[in-house]
Amino acid sequence: MLWDSSVVSNAFQKISAIIFRLEKTVDMSQRTRVIKSLLQRSVKIQRPGSGADLPQGGEYGPIPVARRVNSLHAVTMVDDLEDGNYQERPRTFPAMRSKPYTPLFFRIIMGVNVRVMYALLLLGFGAIFYIGASTSPIIVFVFSICIISFLFSIYLAKWVLAKDEGPPEMVQIADAIRDGAEGFFRTQYGTISRMAILLALVILIIYLFRSPTPQQESSGLGRSTSAYITVAAFLLGAVCSGSAGYVGMWVSVRANVRVSSAARRSAREALQVAVRAGGLSAIVVVGMVVIGVAVLYATFFVWLEVDSPGSMKVTDLPLLLVGYGFGASFVALFAQLGGGIYTKAADVGADLVGKIEQGIPEDDPRNPAVIADLVGDNVGDCAARGADLFESIAAEIISAMILGGSMAQRCKIQDPSGFILFPLVVHSFDLVVSSVGILSIKGTRESGAKVPMEDPMEILQKGYSVTIFLAILTFGASTRWLLYTEQAPTAWLNFALCGLVGIMTAYAFVWITKYYTDYKHEPVRTLALSSSTGHGTNIIAGISLGLESTALPVLVISISIISAFWLGHTSGLVDETGNPTGGLFGTAVATMGMLSTAAYVLTMDMFGPIADNAGGIVEMSQQPESVREITDVLDAVGNTTKATTKGFAIGSAALASFLLFSAYMDEVASFAQVSFKQVDIAIPEVFVGGLLGSMLIFLFSAWACSAVGRTAQEVVNEVRRQFIERPGIMDYKEKPDYGRCVAIVASASLREMIKPGALAIISPIVTGFLFRILGHYTGHPLLGAKVVASMLMFGTVSGILMALFLNTAGGAWDNAKKYIETGVLGGKGSDCHKAAITGDTVGDPFKDTAGPSLHVLIKMLATITLVMAPVFL
Repeated sequence: MLWDSSVVSNAFQKISAIIFRLEKTVDMSQRTRVIKSLLQRSVKIQRPGSGADLPQGGEYGPIPVARRVNSLHAVTMVDDLEDGNYQERPRTFPAMRSKPYTPLFFRIIMGVNVRVMYALLLLGFGAIFYIGASTSPIIVFVFSICIISFLFSIYLAKWVLAKDEGPPEMVQIADAIRDGAEGFFRTQYGTISRMAILLALVILIIYLFRSPTPQQESSGLGRSTSAYITVAAFLLGAVCSGSAGYVGMWVSVRANVRVSSAARRSAREALQVAVRAGGLSAIVVVGMVVIGVAVLYATFFVWLEVDSPGSMKVTDLPLLLVGYGFGASFVALFAQLGGGIYTKAADVGADLVGKIEQGIPEDDPRNPAVIADLVGDNVGDCAARGADLFESIAAEIISAMILGGSMAQRCKIQDPSGFILFPLVVHSFDLVVSSVGILSIKGTRESGAKVPMEDPMEILQKGYSVTIFLAILTFGASTRWLLYTEQAPTAWLNFALCGLVGIMTAYAFVWITKYYTDYKHEPVRTLALSSSTGHGTNIIAGISLGLESTALPVLVISISIISAFWLGHTSGLVDETGNPTGGLFGTAVATMGMLSTAAYVLTMDMFGPIADNAGGIVEMSQQPESVREITDVLDAVGNTTKATTKGFAIGSAALASFLLFSAYMDEVASFAQVSFKQVDIAIPEVFVGGLLGSMLIFLFSAWACSAVGRTAQEVVNEVRRQFIERPGIMDYKEKPDYGRCVAIVASASLREMIKPGALAIISPIVTGFLFRILGHYTGHPLLGAKVVASMLMFGTVSGILMALFLNTAGGAWDNAKKYIETGVLGGKGSDCHKAAITGDTVGDPFKDTAGPSLHVLIKMLATITLVMAPVFL
């Protein structure tokens, strides 16, 4: 039986007015006593025909009437209000840990005296700039840009955190999400840290017993020094990658509630808060990559006295950075696997039981898996994606530095530092132009002004266009500054055109992915229409869309690789024998061009899960429907931006892997002292290596998806059990046990991520070692290296196609569901909607677990073969 709506409305208007008057003059405890007194004496809300007061003994207020009211009782048990042990912020949602978690590093920093902290910072900056000045003026420039960018990120953090968190019910839900995310992050990265230390010991042992290269012998770099350098670089890369993931998660769990609160005022303000929060993560992640590689390079340059008589040449120095990329890839792989399994198992379980079986809306507070789902957005989409993009940029920078140094050495360029450090300068400018793009997205001009709701995707595209325009200008200036040489005066112009090819490739990937995943375009609308004839036709249409979506990206990648190689080849740079040598470096420059807007693209990616979380908080706190409409639009746009970022990531992974493959062949040639420029797949063993590489991609994807399926089954069973054993949940008379679902997905994801991750790491090492032994007995000394090269080549090609299929199909299924939820084809709750939900649940592990993990796997196969090359010889 419902309460009288007019009485409820009047009552809560009085409560809201009193809170507003007291908010700036009394503390929370005084305000609480006033509200409590009002509820007990002044406002007696009665059900029609009864003398009962507010619901007793664990009942929720009747949501059908009160859900439009922004009030405390919307999520708080009313008997909590009337209890004498009332707390300042009652906890409807469980704390996932006993006390707030802060990493040890930050606890140490916060415990240091402020003056001592400033002195240490000045000392640290002084040391960094001294090392940079001893290396190259270019390094000083890179350090300066990175530090300015970190200061800009501090400004963004203060701006975002200054926004209000909204009413108490929003804060309460956000606290529960933050507790779960930080607790899982701590456990997951503890597991990853132990595995990283174990792998570091293995690398140390291998390098202590390997034969050094002739270049290392001539420079006096012994086995032990080389081993410790590689291990230190590996551990630094792992720490920085993990830190990037933590930054992404830290920002998202604090920005989500502020976006929800901003959505109560205007869509434009909510968009601006979400974009600036995403920009904060992006600037920090990209800045950490650049300054990490720069510090490592400068430190090795000074410590090893590079370019001094009898020491290492500067052109060989980038090879020592390979361990950094491997460490970043290692952490990113397990972060993406664990986070992806967590978020999609919770999402699938919540949707199958909540939406299809019980018919309740998405993110409904009655769903026991809803908190786990919202936590998963942060650990899977934000933390994992931060680590993913970190290792993508790190791998691209290091591979380009290796190829730049190799080309400069063959061309006998007097000062090769420009060719080696060019990637660092490009990404320094990336920080600048992306910052301008982020700031170009502004809120409403007048506070409280009623303006028509704009398309968020168009606003983001305008910011991207600004970023691309500035990137073209800065890229051209960088090539003229660093790649000009007297040997080929016009070579810099060819390389500038290579960068333009890369920028155009990035834009094409964003456009293609948007076309296949945005419900404004025909493919997603056709997929939604297929849902009208049932679940099976939806699945068939989604799979066919995903398969079709691989064609255009492959054509774009092919054209860009060939164009960039030809431009580099005709740049005029030749070796001692007169052969052109700029082709591979041209593809490296194109890759840098593609990633020259990486910070803004990562901003758009981080925007997605923040908007998704904001929508969940709005739904759970029972905000007015107009607020939910705003967050729904932002969520749908976020799905598209996440999909476009994944397309961008796989395109950059394809180009970067091509560079790393070339670097691997150069390293093998350096160790073996024989030419190694071709891999003949007509040799049976080499062809088998290619088959194993393709098989690895499919097996890895299968294990990742099945891990989500098994964990989702546990969630489904738990949610069903709670609905059966607690029938009052559906009537808001009993509370769901959210913590139980969080515990299930947390433990299962940590358990399930080990097997596919171990497969990816162990397979190339074991394959190369076994075929090395076979080659030793058959008289083929390079057989192990050739088989691994074939495995890497086929695995990269198969991985690109598989990732494109998984990412696009999953994104299209998700937005087809969102399209139906706008009211077409029967809208929410219709049979068509239920069929679309089935497609969405199938696509969840595709787009958020297996697909993104393949981005990392492709590059990790390349970096692991570089680091472990001595094992194959």
